Amino acid sequence: MTAATSTPVAWPLDRPLALSVSVMLEAWSDDSAPGIGPMGNPLKAGVLDLQGRSWADYGPKVGTWRILDALAAADVKAVFYVSGILAERYPDLMKAIVAAGHDIAAHAWAQNIVPAYQTEAEERADLLRCISTIEATSGRRPAGWISPRCTPSAVTSALLAEQGFAWHSDIFDTDVPYKLETPRGSVVGVPFTMEVNDMPLYIRYGNEPRAFTQILGRLLSQWPDAPKRPCCLDITVHAHVFGRPYGIIELIESLRLARRYEALARLTTHAELAALCA
Repeated sequence: MTAATSTPVAWPLDRPLALSVSVMLEAWSDDSAPGIGPMGNPLKAGVLDLQGRSWADYGPKVGTWRILDALAAADVKAVFYVSGILAERYPDLMKAIVAAGHDIAAHAWAQNIVPAYQTEAEERADLLRCISTIEATSGRRPAGWISPRCTPSAVTSALLAEQGFAWHSDIFDTDVPYKLETPRGSVVGVPFTMEVNDMPLYIRYGNEPRAFTQILGRLLSQWPDAPKRPCCLDITVHAHVFGRPYGIIELIESLRLARRYEALARLTTHAELAALCA
């Protein structure tokens, strides 16, 4: 697999900072639960964490609807990265996301199924059922992908190219999108940044929710002093984390910040960024 990392020709150099809004809409298979959550004491190995399951189920039941309201109020479009199993369970939610004008991308079949642990045959089978389920429930074939834990296998890029995906975001080695050439075709790698992401900031590291907005605010306010090189920056929320009242407040304020600094940074999506490399 080869990659070219030069800045896309179509990149608008007058506003080199690209802000993408991404919503992670995740679910686990029936025999699994999130491995990280709000409780500090993990259960014994082999015990199904029903608290963790209930906590995660908030995302499709409540959190996503609140996020859709916030995005509509701010007139901002996002990419929703959706577990295939969640699309199967909540078809009406898939239709609502598309009706609101957002893109739906694939986030594997379930969050406990990591491509790096699978054989190629297993990975292809899960990829195909993820594609078919999202297309059946949303009416659109997914064009983008993020693996659970953002951890692909050695053949993930090739499998995505084989199935005609436009982009995937298991990419951390660059500031701008680039085309990945594989033995089965090409796919665009869109970098995924973690600086403004509720999962590490709030759940893993225990920051107050406002750290999300404070970090974004500092990045944007100090951007004029930084070297003017093209760069991507993600504003990422998980529906079961910042879809709750304490988190939606920070998402709303972050979208306001993004609008305030539009002269310096443009609001876009992973789908639009990938198209720059088409």
